[in-house]
Amino acid sequence: MANQRGKLIVISGPSGAGKSTVVFKALEGRDDVCFSVSATTRKPRPGEVDGKEYFFVDLDRFREMVANDEFLEHAEYVANSYGTPRAYVEKKLNEGMNVLLDIEVQGALQVHQKMPEAVMVFIIPPSMAELEKRLRSRGTDSERKIEARLMRAREEYAAADFYDYIIINDDADKAANEFSAIITAEYCKYDLRKNYLREVD
Repeated sequence: MANQRGKLIVISGPSGAGKSTVVFKALEGRDDVCFSVSATTRKPRPGEVDGKEYFFVDLDRFREMVANDEFLEHAEYVANSYGTPRAYVEKKLNEGMNVLLDIEVQGALQVHQKMPEAVMVFIIPPSMAELEKRLRSRGTDSERKIEARLMRAREEYAAADFYDYIIINDDADKAANEFSAIITAEYCKYDLRKNYLREVD
């Protein structure tokens, strides 16, 4: 894969779907996948390194990047802005790395529109009842917040028709195997291997 361009893999799913667990299990033993690094206007926290956890920029620079179409997607959360710099993603892809982007559905749609070749993966629990059970078992959210998360999940489900794959996380190991298989299968597509067919002459 050294001189083969990597793939941008976008992963989304409702809060409580278990995305992080699935992804980290899937990436154990893989050295061909890296996480995208976002730009943000928030201040660095102790121990955070510019270019590692985030690219830290001021609001003027962020707005300039938006105006210059330098983001694959961007959004604002709790008075801070976040975005995925296209240049960083392209650099890693050209190095042959698969770049993983964990974002919400609206941001994923922005990426899908700008890079239609991106591999879109949606991770969900086996049912809405299971999602509610997981959210309640955390013991960290108020009733109002749980209801808001469930409503948000329903909105995301309704808007998720542009994804290529759905992983149902009823077992983290099985879901991780499916995610890893998706990455592998993407490299077995006809267009990437049709040149081998010409060797029959």
